[in-house]
Amino acid sequence: MILCNGRIVETDDPGPAVARPLHALALRNYGHFTTMQVRDRAVRGLDLHLRRLREATRELFATDLDDARVLDGLRRGLDAAGVPDCSARVTICAPDFDLRDPLRAVEVDVIVSISPPADPEPEPRRVKSFRHERALPHIKHVGTFPLLHFAREARLAGYDDALFVGHDGRVSEGSVWNVGFWDGQAVVWPLAPALGGTCERLLRAGLDELGVAQVSREVRLPELAGFRAGFACNSRGVWALAGVDGVAWAPDGGLAGLLEQALAGRPWQPV
Repeated sequence: MILCNGRIVETDDPGPAVARPLHALALRNYGHFTTMQVRDRAVRGLDLHLRRLREATRELFATDLDDARVLDGLRRGLDAAGVPDCSARVTICAPDFDLRDPLRAVEVDVIVSISPPADPEPEPRRVKSFRHERALPHIKHVGTFPLLHFAREARLAGYDDALFVGHDGRVSEGSVWNVGFWDGQAVVWPLAPALGGTCERLLRAGLDELGVAQVSREVRLPELAGFRAGFACNSRGVWALAGVDGVAWAPDGGLAGLLEQALAGRPWQPV
């Protein structure tokens, strides 16, 4: 189910108020989004999702986004779908955005899509590294073609997903997830241009509360064999990595328990 500015999108004749923003996304592919898991009409890190949308809207469209519009769209979507649990994506675009006057403030549209709830991967995933750097990596923008392309290439090569490494050799992030490593004493977050994921931020806060050591530093592929484990995280949650390229990791129950405890301590915020 998709809603645009609080109205359900009808596939036959959506009307201009709905058709224009969808037309803009189809032709320009210029916008940004966030994806969240909703359980019992609540979201972990809802404030972080709202902040992400506000900041990106200001940077991409030189205008302000009212949290109330996003929350209203989410509530209407949940009401229309009749479900308390789901995956929700909020996309922001602007049909009137004009490159000839990029600093002109424009009215943005809020598109909410509701789909079945999703959980983290049940089994550890083997990932393949690729040289790739996202444009504007700090923004969750709609230019997802290379992310899906490299994930597909990884699957064709017999792996489960793609891990990105910058042209300077630094490990950055996965296709649609953040990555962390465990050296037996501390969680190591790779320091490189990447999207600061909501789940990563929740984990960092939870691990701090648990007193678990964390380090942010540059990580390169030759170092991976020296780690005891690796993990991935995104809006779905946290899952283990079985290895990267030729490096393999055995399941680490201690790390899995710490990450689960860290995330479980983060409050669910009502929509």
